[in-house]
Amino acid sequence: MVTLAVARRVSAGRVGAVVGRNVGALRSGASYWLVLVSGFFEPLLYLLSIGVGVGALVGSVPAGDGRVVSYAVFVAPAMLAASAMNGALAETTFNFFFKMRYAKTFEAILATPVRPVEVALGELCWAMVRSSVYTALFLVVMVVLRLADPWWAVAAFPATMLVGLAFGAVGMAASTLLRGWQDFDLISAAQFSLFLFSGTFSPVGDYPLVLRVLVEALPLYHAVELVRGLTLGAPGWAALGHAAYLVAMVVAGLWFAARRIERVLCA
Repeated sequence: MVTLAVARRVSAGRVGAVVGRNVGALRSGASYWLVLVSGFFEPLLYLLSIGVGVGALVGSVPAGDGRVVSYAVFVAPAMLAASAMNGALAETTFNFFFKMRYAKTFEAILATPVRPVEVALGELCWAMVRSSVYTALFLVVMVVLRLADPWWAVAAFPATMLVGLAFGAVGMAASTLLRGWQDFDLISAAQFSLFLFSGTFSPVGDYPLVLRVLVEALPLYHAVELVRGLTLGAPGWAALGHAAYLVAMVVAGLWFAARRIERVLCA
């Protein structure tokens, strides 16, 4: 009932207005384009250095569905999922926090008929633009390097959008709790830990049992497994569980972020 009540209050036009405000800011800020483009290169460099470079020493690894694939093919989908995560988090943490705490952007927006939940939805949609740019470019690189079939790369793109939505919503929720810029060290540490220990660089089956159970509870693990299954052309029924996990992140993150925006800025 609460979800239906919130949905009835949401206006697509007002959500679009929040996105339009960000588009206007992008057009007037040349430096933001450099930030936008630079964020794409980190996972790409990891792919080239570790996936291709170290992969020449590793050789082949099990893909989890009974097949054996080259190390670069195994790592590439993980870098793709990480690219979606990085793009969404960059927009809904640093930029969101600045607009909320320092630029007072949301206070100005909320002086209009726009509601807190529409601010959250608009910011999440804008984060999806950045995340989708990263993943689309990364998929092109994977196809060019013959690390993914073109048709399965197209099929994986909606999955990367879901990954971006999930991490964007959770990142936005976390940003509403931050006290200052020093707290971003915690987010960076958590983000890097997820990047290292989510089945990104080695099969989860290689971990000890206790660590494996912990890894399988991490959100990026579910993102990596969903994207990897699609890019390898073998999604399986487990993909539904991974997708459900990410959908739950979207719903919980959006709900919490909207409540916090209302409490902090409308009290």
